[in-house]
Amino acid sequence: MTPKDIAFANRLADAAGEVIRPKFRGDWDAETKADNTAVTEADRGAEAVMRKMIEEERPEDGIIGEEYGTTNESAGRQWVLDPIDGTQSFVAGRPIFGTLIALMQDGWPVLGIIDQPILRERWVGRVGEGTTLNGEPVRARPCAAVEGMSLATTSPHCFDADQSDAWLNLVVNAYPKRPFPIYGGDCYNYAMLASGNIDCVMEAGLKIHDYAALVPVVEGAGGVMSDWQGNPLDADSDGTVIALGDPARIEDVLAAMGSSELPAHVREASQPQTTILPSSGGFKFPLPGED
Repeated sequence: MTPKDIAFANRLADAAGEVIRPKFRGDWDAETKADNTAVTEADRGAEAVMRKMIEEERPEDGIIGEEYGTTNESAGRQWVLDPIDGTQSFVAGRPIFGTLIALMQDGWPVLGIIDQPILRERWVGRVGEGTTLNGEPVRARPCAAVEGMSLATTSPHCFDADQSDAWLNLVVNAYPKRPFPIYGGDCYNYAMLASGNIDCVMEAGLKIHDYAALVPVVEGAGGVMSDWQGNPLDADSDGTVIALGDPARIEDVLAAMGSSELPAHVREASQPQTTILPSSGGFKFPLPGED
């Protein structure tokens, strides 16, 4: 990765934003894809303009795009594009979606951009360097324990039954009195984590275009991203994702989720500093006014 790659990635984000902004809260056609997610003219137009730029200026590189698939699959360098991560928010007129652009080298994310084109906020993360928001450095915040940390996920309906148990276990431990996790947000949650506003994001069912750009942004801000077994994310990851602003809490979070198949580097780590509450089975969230 070179300074020219970073400049090119920023130009890709600029071009996508020019397509997206005129259509926000405007008139456009939409349809439902085979996986029951929405796609709009803005999604397709933004990816098309980015793909054209890559094909013309970086013909040796590959492309992995949400809307138009993969080209030059064997290339060591792959540009990973999600033109609108959070299409439902875009459709609803909520400016918490984002354009995701990643550069992967041999299957590992080395450069990532989260661009919110309406608010004109852009996070850029690079391996070995810090993350910036509109050119200014940002840092994730430290977190003393699972209890009291702020949790976010796009939707609990994206989890299967076992995954829902793990999510609720974590919620119970983070919010033992009042369950107030943050719902909605897609990639914007990870941007907020990198800026020190959220402590932990937990997701499942993600594809490479959903998470590749997030890894350099979060880790460049001092955070960590892994799958639900604590393994680093790459092109072959299983789609489960944990993002933490404080890497010291990864063992605590995995224990609070009830992970039973932890890798050796997690099993052999020091004991969690958090007191783990019982499983969510049978747990009843307190009603307003209850202690």
